[in-house]
Amino acid sequence: MTAIHPLHVSTTDDPEPTTGAPARATDTSAARPPARPRTGPVLAIILVAYFMILLDNSVIFTGLPSIRAGLDLSPAALSWVQDAYTLVFGGLLLLAARAGDILGRRRLFVVGLAVFGTASLLIAVAPAGWWAIAARALQGVGAAIVAPTSLALITATFQGEARSRAVAWYGATAGLGASLGLLVGGAVTDLLSWRAAFGMNVPIAVAMIIGARRVLPETPRIRGRFDVVGALCATAGTGALVFAIIESAGSGWTSPRVVVALTAGIALLAALVVNEARVEQPVMPLRLFRSRERSGAYAARMLYMGAMIGFFYFTTQLMQDAFGFTPLQAGLGFLPMSLVNFAVAMAVPRLVARVGNAVLLTGGVALTLAGMVWLSRAGADASYLGAVAAPMVLVGIGQGMAFAPLTAAGIAGVSPQDAGAASGLLNTAHQIGMALGLGVLVTLSAHAGSGAATSAAAVAARFGTALTGASALLAACLLVAVGVLLPARRAHS
Repeated sequence: MTAIHPLHVSTTDDPEPTTGAPARATDTSAARPPARPRTGPVLAIILVAYFMILLDNSVIFTGLPSIRAGLDLSPAALSWVQDAYTLVFGGLLLLAARAGDILGRRRLFVVGLAVFGTASLLIAVAPAGWWAIAARALQGVGAAIVAPTSLALITATFQGEARSRAVAWYGATAGLGASLGLLVGGAVTDLLSWRAAFGMNVPIAVAMIIGARRVLPETPRIRGRFDVVGALCATAGTGALVFAIIESAGSGWTSPRVVVALTAGIALLAALVVNEARVEQPVMPLRLFRSRERSGAYAARMLYMGAMIGFFYFTTQLMQDAFGFTPLQAGLGFLPMSLVNFAVAMAVPRLVARVGNAVLLTGGVALTLAGMVWLSRAGADASYLGAVAAPMVLVGIGQGMAFAPLTAAGIAGVSPQDAGAASGLLNTAHQIGMALGLGVLVTLSAHAGSGAATSAAAVAARFGTALTGASALLAACLLVAVGVLLPARRAHS
């Protein structure tokens, strides 16, 4: 049997053919990183900031009922409290990633934290629904800046095995942030208020800004013209596509707004591909897709996150609306997953060294799939421990194993000048997968349980249908891992 080596993050230039001229770095003292950056504090600042972004992304789920009551929102308006964030986050990722390459990643990282912290404060003091929705959109701008620049800073700061370990911690942080956000959101909402759940971001953002300015090394800026057409096509096209997916859940795929947005999104993304093949310094270098490993990682990330957003969204509703849990109890209900996720995430760097990322990825997706299928069978009268907590353990182990390998594969073999673009694509796949997955699963489960005798039974029926769909997404993700990522890694061995 051929040995399966770890998925590695190359420290050399991408050996594949490139399109256009390579980017050139501006050699200025302001942009020159220190000779020996303090890698421990650097990684800590990056991971805490990224954790804050992902924590906030899931805090919202357990707080939505309280936000609806506090701001007197309609169901449609309430959905936009989440959708505005997802739409802007997904739409601006590629633009923000490229801006970091050109303007300096530390500078953009600090700007993103400032925007995110300001938006969090605005949400915490929101007097009306429109204010909260607008502030959530602004929060999406900050998140879109921080997410790709954080991974790009890791790529630029760490080399060799140190980079592999840092990426493993980055992937573990992604899983922990998504899991613990539900617990933290439920606890803060129950004990204080939903406003405090957003307000707590402000001191964290301020502390990370101070730390970043003191510790993080600035990266060399890329000299040259900014790909304005590509940036506009990427941002508008992705935004239109995300908008269409979100709107389809409530309006249907034949809605004029959905059709127009979907058509515009496809046309703009097609124009993006044409433009990127022609310009000298593209915002989305097409050479990144010439690696089967990276292309497979982007597809797998979309499928995996499409399933996981459905898990969080519908399991929260099952516990609160069918089992009668409070927000705090619902947050605690995710504790079995969070605990094992944390334990596995802490062990991932050591496991990577022993068995390799490829084995972790395949096993993690398989365990997540097994847990999702099991969980989809939970009914309104099911036992929490046997029907929810037990399968959550499998989902938590699987997520803890899968996130770091997915991240490593998405930036494998990336040259320094493409680090921002590659991390932007990876995070875009993450957000687009969430938006697409939630839209598809909400639409799929919309009419489930219409003939149920009780509201709890109807909620459970929608839950079962949605998680069955999520299981199908995970099965497709597993096929990509086995059929694309593993052969690609063997080819590099």
